[in-house]
Amino acid sequence: MAQLSVVLKDLEQYTTFTPIMDERLQKIMAQWGIASRRHAEEMIQAGRVRVNGNLAHLGQKADPNRDQIEIDGKLIHPSRRPVPIYLLLNKPIGVVSTCLDPNGRPSVLDLLPRKLRVGEGIHPVGRLDVDSTGALLLTNDGELTFRLTHPRHFIPKTYQVWVQGNPSDSILQAWCQGVMLAGKKTLPAQVRCIQQIPGDQALLEVILYEGRKRQIRRVAEQLGYPVVELHRTAIGSIQLQPPGQPALSEGQYRSLSTSEIEFLRNPVSSPLVSVPVNPVESKE
Repeated sequence: MAQLSVVLKDLEQYTTFTPIMDERLQKIMAQWGIASRRHAEEMIQAGRVRVNGNLAHLGQKADPNRDQIEIDGKLIHPSRRPVPIYLLLNKPIGVVSTCLDPNGRPSVLDLLPRKLRVGEGIHPVGRLDVDSTGALLLTNDGELTFRLTHPRHFIPKTYQVWVQGNPSDSILQAWCQGVMLAGKKTLPAQVRCIQQIPGDQALLEVILYEGRKRQIRRVAEQLGYPVVELHRTAIGSIQLQPPGQPALSEGQYRSLSTSEIEFLRNPVSSPLVSVPVNPVESKE
């Protein structure tokens, strides 16, 4: 029996199964919070990624537990995978929605403490114009960023927009039905007037179901009512001022709740709430 035990023990080294979890490099980089999938692909193409000492290529697969993956000369350690972080920021005007601005302007990451800015892989999800303010998501979950920025998974976004002049009901209806921009009609939107300063300005609530570049500003300009101020109040059901809670101050951030994170992961199955309107005080 003792001899049999020795034989069985010797066999264990041959029969022990270690699963190989090969995944595409861009997916691994996204899971580690290094970059979104799209940015990861750009990094691979730029020669910034190596696997076992060799330059990586698009489509290549690897296993962080087995292979040595280097990003800009730094190894990915399986045991150092960052904890997922999900934040909502109230972006001020004049701050760019990037991790770093080549022109030296302040970025959204500059609004975070150093412990979140450095080493966590946090980045903005999508963009908000430098001249616009309001809700912006920040995370180090590259997989989630990939899904949320893909047109197929667009989440409605709500804005409060001051425009020059007083658009008529027919103008608002035209905006709702879609406007031609660069040869392509915009998707139907929800647009309603909240407040008017006769002959001067109007405050509109706009809910978009797509995210074309500077879409609200371009449509408003084309309709003859240029934007004066643009403020995003909500991303789906995620609001700067949740019901019964104080509003998130400009330049401040908060962690998302469990239900808000679940909404982002499963936006189709999560009901969109009606966003309460908090009219901005006009500057007469």
